This record gives sequence, C-alpha cells and structure tokens, in this order.
Amino acid sequence: MSSHRKVAILGATGAVGQRFIQLLQGHPWFQIEVLAASEKSAGKKYKGACNWTMQTNLPKEIAEMNVVNCDVESVEKAGNVDFVFSALPGGLAGPVETDFAALYPVFSKASAHRMDPDVPLIIPEVNPDHAALIPIQRKARGWKGFISTDPNCSTIQLAITLKPLMKFGLSQVMVSTMQALSGAGYPGVSSLDILDNVVPFISGEEDKMESEPQKILGSFDGNRICPADFMLSSSCHRVNVIDGHLESVFVKLDDNPTVEEIEEAFIQFRGEPQKLNLPSAPENPIVVRKEPSRPQPRYDRDEGKGMSVVVGRIRKDPIMTAKYLCLGHNTIRGAAGAGILSAELMVTKGIA
Repeated sequence: MSSHRKVAILGATGAVGQRFIQLLQGHPWFQIEVLAASEKSAGKKYKGACNWTMQTNLPKEIAEMNVVNCDVESVEKAGNVDFVFSALPGGLAGPVETDFAALYPVFSKASAHRMDPDVPLIIPEVNPDHAALIPIQRKARGWKGFISTDPNCSTIQLAITLKPLMKFGLSQVMVSTMQALSGAGYPGVSSLDILDNVVPFISGEEDKMESEPQKILGSFDGNRICPADFMLSSSCHRVNVIDGHLESVFVKLDDNPTVEEIEEAFIQFRGEPQKLNLPSAPENPIVVRKEPSRPQPRYDRDEGKGMSVVVGRIRKDPIMTAKYLCLGHNTIRGAAGAGILSAELMVTKGIA
C-alpha cells in the first residue's frame, strides 16, 4: 500500500473498540483518525472517556484524542476518514451503520445487518467471493459506501474449521461452546454469577450460531447467497475464562474420512489472506495440536497473534462421523482482528 487509509472507530470506548485500537497500532496500511462513542463520552479526551482494559498500555497519542458522537456529522467534522470500523452494540448499530454506509465503507462487528440478504457476512479465508454482494448492495440502496459484516465470535472459529471439511460432504453439525467472559463486554458478567460456576445460557447466541454458518458457507449465484445445505444445532455456555472460546464440535460427513485425512484437511487449509500475504493474516488459519489435552484457552488463544484457530482431539464418533475441539481468541479473530482482516481484503480487491 502506498498510503495510509484513515479510519474511524464507532464504539471506541467499549471492549471491542479498545481491541481495534490495540491491533491498529503500527498497522502498515490503516491509521486511526477519529474515535466515536456515546453521548456520555463525546467531548472528552479518550483517556477520560475510556476504562482501558487491554493488557498493553493505552497509547499516548490515542489517550489525548477527543471522542466525538457516533453520527456522520460529528465524525466528518473530526477528520477526513476513508472507512469506518463499527464496534457498536447490536441494538444501537442498525440505523447508525446505515447512515454511515451512505457515504463510507463500514466494517461492522455488530449483529444488526449480518443476515440482510445484500450484506456480506465475511470470513476472508472462507468466503471472500461474497464481497461480490457489495456492488449489488450499493446499487439497490443508492450508497457511496457499503456495509460488510463479521460473524458472531463463536461462529467465526466454527466456520473456519467447517470450510475444509465441506469437501467430504457436510450434512450435520452439533456444537457445544465454552465461551470466555470478554465476549460479554465490560463489565460483563457479575463475579457472583461466574465464580465457581458455569452459566448455561447466553442470550441470542445459539440463534446466531444456528443461522450464520449456512450463509457464510453458502454460494454466491451472481445475485444472492444460496445457503449451505447442512443442519446445525448449538448449545452455548459462559465459563470462567477471560479470553478464548473453546468449542466441542461433532460433524456428520457424507464421506467417511480417516482421522488422518481430516487432520490433513485442517493443516493444508489456506485462503485468500494467506495468498495475498495480508498484514493481519496468520500463516496458518488452522493449527492442529496433537496432544490429548489441547487446545486450552490459556495456552493456545494467542496462536498466530490471536488470528489462528487451534484444533485438537480429532476423533471418530460412533454416532456422527467425527468430533474435535476448536479454540479461537474471541476478541481478536472473533472480533476486531476479523474486521481489520476484512478491511485489508477489501482494500486489496479495490472495493474499499
């Protein structure tokens, strides 16, 4: 890239907004120009508006930036931006993102527009061709910009592992998640609810997991996404881990591959980000661990700088065809890192 793209972050004071800021430090292509948040934060310096919870120090230049309100007029007054990262809560994101998309490319982590028929739900290694929805979206809505969405954090790591299995004929998936506390944002789950405990319910999570993968793994027919033809059942649970979602996955395949063939499919999997050598792309989207006790959140969540999905315990199953565990860093690959990688892909394709 010959020049930096200037970006705005909506919802900049929240947990995902903070992760965007952290990951964009020193980025070779993107530079933070505007930080936007709620009315209670607008008008303050970032250091006064934000309770910084990352394990790295708040960058000094970011600390001194003024936070503006999350509307187009305020962002335009604050600086000239090329595109927008949205880390807004799902309930607030819908109309705000459409306002911005009329003028700017919007890369959204929010759930509001994920299932809109003309909005791509992108994992760059899995379905980069779905970006072809964007010209259709722009034309239909009369926008200069567009909305591209990232899937739910638990969906991203699951779909990455399902993609290489589709060559064996994927017909049924069952997944049980053990999801980290950071997925609930800050301050998140009450300590009295989660200490010495597992919470067997996360509002809205199972619905997302049971609908998003079919769109992601579906095919673009030139006009729309035709959903993939497999059934998925999920059960989602909050556990006492800070970062890193662990998922127990059972798959029924039309073929009957050996454990070694499944393992090799995971190891060999690569996508466009690896071929294009995008700045945030991990060398290996899927890393296979052969130890019987791995993956584990504490040891494996930072694999590939948090952008790799770690798979282990690949076994044959007496009811389904096979089973395995997968682990992903939910606020890096599952959130801010996913948005940054999507933006890198769109810039490389000349879309953003």
